[in-house]
Amino acid sequence: MIVEGGRWKAALVALALLAACSSGDPNLMRLKPAGEGPDEFAAIPSKPLEMPPSLAALPAPTPGGQNRADINPMADAVIALGGNPTARTGTPPASDGSLVTYASRYGVSPNIRQVLAQEDYDYRSANQGRLLERWFGLNTYYGAYTQFSLDPWAEMQRWRKANAATPSAPPSPEFVVQ
Repeated sequence: MIVEGGRWKAALVALALLAACSSGDPNLMRLKPAGEGPDEFAAIPSKPLEMPPSLAALPAPTPGGQNRADINPMADAVIALGGNPTARTGTPPASDGSLVTYASRYGVSPNIRQVLAQEDYDYRSANQGRLLERWFGLNTYYGAYTQFSLDPWAEMQRWRKANAATPSAPPSPEFVVQ
C-alpha cells in the first residue's frame, strides 16, 4: 500500500520538528556504555596497601575521612610533576613569581573560565550534528572541532624550517610501511 503524499510529508515534517527540539546540554561526544554490563570507567583502583614503618604512625580512623590507600589525583599529579602537594594555597608561592609574571604579560581575565564555558556551550549548540547523527547518537565531536586541530607533523616541519629546536618524532603515518 502506498501512503498518500500529503500524509507522508506531514509525518516527515513532524519527525523533523521533533528531532530539532532538543533540550539540555549539547553533547558532541555521546559516550555510552556498550552493553548492559558494568561501566569500566566507574571503577576507581585504589593504591596498593603498604605496611608503615611503625604502627604508632598510623592516624586514628575517622568515619568518612581520608584513607591512606585512597587515590588523590590532584596531589598525585603535583608529586609526579615535582611539586609539593601540601603547599597548595590560593596564591602561587613567591618562588613562582617570574613564571606568573611571564604568563600574565598580556593581561589576565579574571572570569576566563566562565567566558570559555559560555563560548564552548554556544559553539556546541551551533554544531550539534545533522539530524540522523543526533537520532542515532553518532559522535560529532571530531567533525565539529576539526578546524581547531593541528597536524603535528606539519607543525614540526614548520618549526624546523624556522630553525627552531624540535624534538625527534616518529614518522608521519603516511610514510609508515605496513
